[in-house]
Amino acid sequence: MTYTPKRWASLGLGAALLGTTSLTACGDKNEPVHAEAPVAAPAAAPAAMAGEGGEGGTEGGAMGGMADMQTLPVDKRIAFMSGHVAAGLALFRAGAPDQAARHLLHPVSETHAAERAGIDALGFDAAIFEKVSADLAAGKSAEEIAPELDAAEANIALLQQNANADPVGQIDFLMDTCISEYKVGVVNGEIVEAGEYQDAYGFAVTARDIAKRIDKPEAEAVVMELELLVRMWPSNGPLAESIPAPVNEIAAQVSRVKLELSDLR
Repeated sequence: MTYTPKRWASLGLGAALLGTTSLTACGDKNEPVHAEAPVAAPAAAPAAMAGEGGEGGTEGGAMGGMADMQTLPVDKRIAFMSGHVAAGLALFRAGAPDQAARHLLHPVSETHAAERAGIDALGFDAAIFEKVSADLAAGKSAEEIAPELDAAEANIALLQQNANADPVGQIDFLMDTCISEYKVGVVNGEIVEAGEYQDAYGFAVTARDIAKRIDKPEAEAVVMELELLVRMWPSNGPLAESIPAPVNEIAAQVSRVKLELSDLR
C-alpha cells in the first residue's frame, strides 16, 4: 500500500506525484507551480553555506565557503557537486547550453577544487567534465554532446554509489543549501543571480533522486514533498528568464521536506 501523508491526501496531490495523474503549472511554461497548501515555518539558511555562491557572479561568496568545503564530509560534497551537474543537464536539455556550461564545468573548476578532495578514489573522472566544457564552448550540437552528458551523469551516479552516503543527512544538507542559494538568486520576486537560482533547482532534483533510492515506506512522503519542490521551478527548466516562485513558498516547501525527513532519522 502506498504511504501518503494526510496533507497530500487532503489536497489530492499524492496520486498526482505518484504518477497516476499529472500536476502541471497553469499558464506559461516559464511560470512555476505554486503550492496551494498550509504554510510551514520557513527553513533557516545554513550558516556554513550562506553566501557560498554558485557560478552566477558571486565568486566572493564561493571563496568564503572554501573552508567549509574542506571540512564537509565527502558524501555531502558529492551531493553538492551533483546538484550543480543536475542544473547544468536540465539547462542543456532546455536548449540553453550557454547557461548550462558554468554548471557542468563546476566539478573541474579550480575555484571549487576543495570539493574534489578524496573523490578520485571513488571513481571521479575529471576528463569527462573537461571534455563536456570544451565541447560546449566550441558550440558543438546537442547530438554531438549527448553521449558525453550521459557519461557525466553516469560518473556522478557512480560517485554517489561509492560514497558510503548517509542519504538522510545528504537530503537535509541539500535542503539547507537549496534555500540558501534561492535566497541569493531571487530577491523581491526577481531573479538577480541566475546561477544561484539554477543551483537551488539542481539541489532539489538531487535530493529527490537520493530520496527515491531510500528503501523505506516512509521515504515516499519525502519523495512526494521533494517532487513538489522541484515542480516549483518552471517545467522547461530553471532558465535565467523564468518567473520565479516566491522565496517564502520555496522556504515553506523546504520545511515540509524536512518535516517528513524527520521520520527517517
